[in-house]
Amino acid sequence: MRTRVTDMFGIEFPIFAFSHCRDVVAAVSRAGGMGVLGALYFTPEELETELRWIDDHVGGKPYGVDVVMPAKYEGADFPADELVDRLQAMIPHGHRQFVDDLLAKHDVPPLTGDDPGRVLLGWTDATARPQVEVALRHPIALLANALGPPPADVVKMAHEKGVKVAALASAPRHAIKQVEVGVDVIVAQGTEAGGHTGDISTMVLIPQVVDAVGAAVEGGVPVLAAGGIGDGRQMAAGMALGADGVWTGSIWLTVEEADTPEMARRRILEATSRDTVRSRSWTGKPARLLKNEWTDAWEAVDSPGTLPMPLQFMLVSEALRRIGRSDAAELATFPAGQIIGAMNQVKSASQVVFDLVQGYVDAMDRLEEITRE
Repeated sequence: MRTRVTDMFGIEFPIFAFSHCRDVVAAVSRAGGMGVLGALYFTPEELETELRWIDDHVGGKPYGVDVVMPAKYEGADFPADELVDRLQAMIPHGHRQFVDDLLAKHDVPPLTGDDPGRVLLGWTDATARPQVEVALRHPIALLANALGPPPADVVKMAHEKGVKVAALASAPRHAIKQVEVGVDVIVAQGTEAGGHTGDISTMVLIPQVVDAVGAAVEGGVPVLAAGGIGDGRQMAAGMALGADGVWTGSIWLTVEEADTPEMARRRILEATSRDTVRSRSWTGKPARLLKNEWTDAWEAVDSPGTLPMPLQFMLVSEALRRIGRSDAAELATFPAGQIIGAMNQVKSASQVVFDLVQGYVDAMDRLEEITRE
């Protein structure tokens, strides 16, 4: 299976797998696709450990790293050494009280024992740059940015290391901005996707982005189809619309290698495609999450409303950790795309790659039969 992205990265299949789990990243790359590690939740020191492990277990295959460097966020002009304190001071007392009351209503206990107390993670330029620096010290093939166009100097840094750069786009205008800063691959992500996503469906978005970047740059820029892609038929559809490959995420949450907590894995396997919702309750920007009493509470009439990025995550980060360590399953939410409605069994990562490829081949054979008739 040969496309521009398989040639670009020297991979067998144009399947990119985003995951926060290093085991999944390595397994997908070994199976012929490209695993991409989400760096958001790791400190620079932890990221170094994760990437060193991948280097030792990926079998020399290419892999990537995904960071979050939003173009716009609160406190972008604050000095780095004052960033957390000044952002904390911007969170209203009423919002803190709302979160406390919600947890008390569901009898969520306080944290006990050792807790890192991370309230910011990589949601800003200042906190993501150290992650980029760590990533570029390793033999990665791809650096991806999950929110908007990456800074031009970061693109230059990556290119100087021989690393390609990708960025997610939820509208054609976003894709054009990314091409203008030198991004090598555009991930056109439809609203069906888990995590941060726009409101245009994948079927509508992909051809618009393909046309936009084709017109913006001579020869065009490769596009990966993302959002609601979980089997080979959807992969074939995305590539029929002009994409050179697919970017997948939610389907790796339930593979054997994933470190997804058992409660979350069970909920995903039981969920339907209607059990997700776009909500600002996680980070302050619209993100598709598993729908439950947490997301409902932030839409209720007594909600104070969500805060802009990164204040919302700073507000709820401790609450999410408390929920994760409790029995309050009704509040446990996490990024998940609409494809979870088709995820009902646990497989190995390599089997998922094989199923995607086989489903793609079967879909293309069927289309060929139709055209012959």
